[in-house]
Amino acid sequence: MSPESKKLFNIIILGIAFMFMFTAFQTCGNVAPFPWSFYTASVFIGIAAAVLWTAQGNCLTINSDEHTIGRNSGIFWALLQSSLFFGNLYIYFAWQGKTHISESDRRTVFIALTVISLVGTVLFFLIRQPESENVLGEDESSDEQDLEVNESAQNTMAKAVDAFRKSLKLCVTREMLLLSITTAYTGLELTFFSGVYGTCIGAVNKFGTEEKSLIGLSGIFIGIGEILGGSLFGLLSKNNRFGRNPVVLLGIVVHFIAFYLIFLNMPGDAPLAPVEGTDSTAYIRSSKEVAIFCSFLLGLGDSCFNTQLLSILGFLYSEDSAPAFAIFKFVQSICAAVAFFYSNYLLLHWQLLVMVIFGFFGTISFFSVEWDAAAIVARGSDYRSI
Repeated sequence: MSPESKKLFNIIILGIAFMFMFTAFQTCGNVAPFPWSFYTASVFIGIAAAVLWTAQGNCLTINSDEHTIGRNSGIFWALLQSSLFFGNLYIYFAWQGKTHISESDRRTVFIALTVISLVGTVLFFLIRQPESENVLGEDESSDEQDLEVNESAQNTMAKAVDAFRKSLKLCVTREMLLLSITTAYTGLELTFFSGVYGTCIGAVNKFGTEEKSLIGLSGIFIGIGEILGGSLFGLLSKNNRFGRNPVVLLGIVVHFIAFYLIFLNMPGDAPLAPVEGTDSTAYIRSSKEVAIFCSFLLGLGDSCFNTQLLSILGFLYSEDSAPAFAIFKFVQSICAAVAFFYSNYLLLHWQLLVMVIFGFFGTISFFSVEWDAAAIVARGSDYRSI
């Protein structure tokens, strides 16, 4: 197997492993688990996700170069987001029309999800060490090689402290501060399409008896949008002469269209509706077709932002990407948590306004970094002196 083929193989295995694991994680939320087990599992999943996503970013970077980072980011994202499609597809068809989940159904699903997550974990062991001379951003000088040997001799605690110190210093660099605004937006919209929007659909009584099954269908179409976006941008990345900005611009336009349609199609009190749902009217007659179309747009726009963020982080911080991806996931997770908090108190139109504001400034900040990206790498990023 050639070095390039080995790297592509690693990216595919990485994406499939994440697809299996996240199929399990994301489907668990639909099976009505016991509250104590749900919250306990959420804590452990959060801890594991911090490690997984940092390792994922590093693996993506070392298996890419400046010409393949865009393609590989798209391939990985498409494979990962297949979890949304398959998990929700199963829930939609297996439990369609059911109002009560039996103990037997719940046990069967959890056993299946446990096996799926274990398969994903085992797949990580198939990832191979790439050829060192082609790793993105690696310096072939003897000084750099000696430095790597010395670093490998350090104890684990010293490495952890050093990585934490680098992360703190990296936080205040101009490029990371600007990208943090974009990352914050991805955290807010992640909460919206993964938690809030499904709740809104399920709360609209005008959708009739299908209101609950539409939640699963919404997840399927979010997944289709994510897969389509990741695949499309992965295939077109090598022929893209205009950089990452057009993809991000497409993402924000798609999201703004989705937000406007949701604003018109959903009652304002849908996120705060009681278990019985809401009979409030929207600005237009609430349409199931428009609601599902918006799900697709939310997934497509999300893939635009995340694939390009993964790509630019791997490009800018190729020499030591782990701290950069750790900051990316930290900011995204904090903002997602904040969004989950205010979603219990703000009406739908205020939540949409918050995302519009962050989306606008996040897009501008991404443009600023992308315009300077080549020059930053050419002159040597400030990160190299940290």
